[in-house]
Amino acid sequence: MVFRPPPRPDVSDGEPPRAEPKEAEPHYLGHRDRLRARFAQAGADALPDYELLELALFRAIPRRDVQPLAKALIRRFGSFAEVISAEPARLAEIEGIGAGVIADLKLIEAAGHRLARGAIADRPLLSSWSAVLGYCRAIMAFAPREQFRILFLDRRNHLIADEVQGRGTVDHTPVYPREVARRALELSATAILLAHNHPSGDPTPSAADIRMTREIIGVLDPLGIVVHDHIILGREGHASFKGLKLI
Repeated sequence: MVFRPPPRPDVSDGEPPRAEPKEAEPHYLGHRDRLRARFAQAGADALPDYELLELALFRAIPRRDVQPLAKALIRRFGSFAEVISAEPARLAEIEGIGAGVIADLKLIEAAGHRLARGAIADRPLLSSWSAVLGYCRAIMAFAPREQFRILFLDRRNHLIADEVQGRGTVDHTPVYPREVARRALELSATAILLAHNHPSGDPTPSAADIRMTREIIGVLDPLGIVVHDHIILGREGHASFKGLKLI
């Protein structure tokens, strides 16, 4: 039998074996860490909309640079608020947006609505008017289509229910005063707040808005149900019928 020594490692005299070179870390991982650190240290106000959107995309898209996608979404829809308020079908038109991303964005939208609603729960609405405006703005101002909501109130002006009475197109929502009255009676409401949005961005009441509001008041007044206000929300602000002395 011939003895054969084991092969020697490929090293020079007295030198340890060389470690295999590590694979380079994807550039976007460092960017993610830095962005998370800025958010933690300085808060959301320190980040432009596209960077805040990047943070929202990290979980759904863990292995890709999402900055180009975040910027594409802002270009298409205009702002962070308009991105998360966009209809799922329109979001899906953007290349790279799948069901997981849409679900995450809609979750953020729902969380924002829930937080805003919490600010007006269990308190007289007329004594927390800024919270009412904040709530209405959060849930309606950036919606892509018109929706008409009614906040039904009890005798203490506490919120009984907040319901969408109608959804329409980009510039019209059919509302039927007798349906408003029927629902108010069902809920034993003694007052209501009307609210709808103008997707155009301009909250100025139209002649049709004014006419419809006065028709609702005319139906509710004999029933002893008060219309406290009608608020129109838009990206550019809000309009109050009471503030404008329209009711």
